Amino acid sequence: MGGTTAALTAENVRKRYGRADALAGIDLTVPEGTVCGLLGPNGAGKTTAVRIFATLLRADAGRVTVAGHDVAADAARVRRCVGLAGQTPAVDEILDGRENLVMWGRLHHLTPAAARRRADELLDRFGLAEAGRKRVARYSGGMRRRLDLAASFVRAPRVLFLDEPTTGLDPRNRNEVWAAIRDLVAGGTTVLLTTQYLEEADRLAGQIVVLDRGRVIADDSPARLKSAVGGDRVEVVLCDPSDLAAATGVVARTTGAAPDVDAGELRVSAPVRDRIAALTAVLSGLADADVRVADAALRRPTLDEVFLRLTGHQAAEAA
Repeated sequence: MGGTTAALTAENVRKRYGRADALAGIDLTVPEGTVCGLLGPNGAGKTTAVRIFATLLRADAGRVTVAGHDVAADAARVRRCVGLAGQTPAVDEILDGRENLVMWGRLHHLTPAAARRRADELLDRFGLAEAGRKRVARYSGGMRRRLDLAASFVRAPRVLFLDEPTTGLDPRNRNEVWAAIRDLVAGGTTVLLTTQYLEEADRLAGQIVVLDRGRVIADDSPARLKSAVGGDRVEVVLCDPSDLAAATGVVARTTGAAPDVDAGELRVSAPVRDRIAALTAVLSGLADADVRVADAALRRPTLDEVFLRLTGHQAAEAA
């Protein structure tokens, strides 16, 4: 899951609102230079955890360190090491992109000259140099989000907290933000990402942590979490549904597993080590049985299936 030094550690962190536990004792370790995807249903405690990690909220119990500093005992030093981008871009639409970044630089106590230099560096890094003199009111959603990320990098944080950074963006703008995050991580930044989009976590994160009811119920790489759901699957779609009985028998004999059948589509678990051989054998057996195939593929389980298995409902329903 990445580096050997921890950028963030949480030990038995608890937070209670009235009689409800927002966090019921979570433990978490995020290595330096990696992306950790923090997933969970609404109300699972994701935003509460991020606010505690970013020193915006005090935990009732437990200990958190970020970049080697205790968030409770040394909050000021932690704030100098972190960046935070919330769900809504914190940019001023009246100003242009460069003026926004200069303003953030001045708020971080940079000199006027240093703030201007940093603004130019960040505009170039986030692909906004040509739009730097354009008012933010004329920016697309993806440009605003990239500008917001750039603002969180005025002080080059070692750890960046992103709370649902692409909510509401179209696929093109989402890809732009993903590219910006990858560039930041390649430069050594550690990212803790909360997201409603499991594809986003799958694309970006090397570590997935699932929260439910204030507790960590899974913490592993995306690949290992998917393997726990049941491994790869062979999927076959028939041209003629009347061939279903014959095809079911072929697939069962070939793979040694009874397939799931759904409206002319066969699904069967395939051994991970023999996935290509399993698909080849199934297609050969179907051809010998004169069963015509419209489509066939190997498919790995998705994070949505992992989420469903762990929490009892799909991520879209949770969101």
